[in-house]
Amino acid sequence: MVRSMTGFGRAEILGEHYRAVCEMKSVNHRYFEFSVRVPRSCGFLEDRLKKFVQQRVARGKIDCYVSLEALGESDIAVELNLAALQGYLEAAAQMERSFGVRNDLAASHLLRLPDLFQIQKKALDEETVWAAVAPAVEEACAKFVAMREAEGRRLQEDILARKAEILDHVALIEQRSPQTAAEYNEKLRQRMRELLESANVDEQRLLTEAAIFADKIAVAEETVRLRSHLEQLEAFFCLAEPAIGRKMDFLVQEINREANTIGSKANDMEIARRVVEMKANVEKIREQVQNLE
Repeated sequence: MVRSMTGFGRAEILGEHYRAVCEMKSVNHRYFEFSVRVPRSCGFLEDRLKKFVQQRVARGKIDCYVSLEALGESDIAVELNLAALQGYLEAAAQMERSFGVRNDLAASHLLRLPDLFQIQKKALDEETVWAAVAPAVEEACAKFVAMREAEGRRLQEDILARKAEILDHVALIEQRSPQTAAEYNEKLRQRMRELLESANVDEQRLLTEAAIFADKIAVAEETVRLRSHLEQLEAFFCLAEPAIGRKMDFLVQEINREANTIGSKANDMEIARRVVEMKANVEKIREQVQNLE
């Protein structure tokens, strides 16, 4: 299924030990680009998150944010510096012996002493953390991909509608082009009569001039290729392979090239007008295709 490259997904999972939140959003990009923000102590998640998303997304600039909150037992560990405590106690006892200072140290005094306690975060178990984060990541990614698919369907509908409009213009151009040659033939015949002031017209020369003009404005080859490109464009939507947007973008360039060639050959106001309408639709298709994954 074709997808857009823009999307958003968010999930929050409350587990036994952690509350995990994951958000994903993306914008257009030529390739796959992934950036992630995780808690400082969870840097080991970055590679897993990238591999997880890359298995589900082919293109786009993706930003992923993961937060983790410990529940119940704190992840902060307070450790007593036994060596420092021993030193303080011995110093207090020495002061009492040497100077008669009463040793009245209490826990409330010790808590205020510098370097007596070391506060640090407990080491996290990678598998436990991933088990807590993975459900949030999976749900957020599923919502993220679903949004890209929904937007992709809207882009597909618009592209196919514009493709149908282009084919309508192509049909009229194919119908109008032979008429243009016939009209030129008649105009040329009338001009030669006026110049020669006679009804005796050199038919051979007239036929030659008309044939040269008809060959010059002939667009049959271009319209055949244009129809083929448009059918191939629609066929891309049925492919299951990733990153078809890049291939479609190249094909749209070929469609635009054929439209330009038809416009350069146009010697008729109606055909020229149709070419302008056709190129406007091609440009809109190009913009939409560049949003596809």
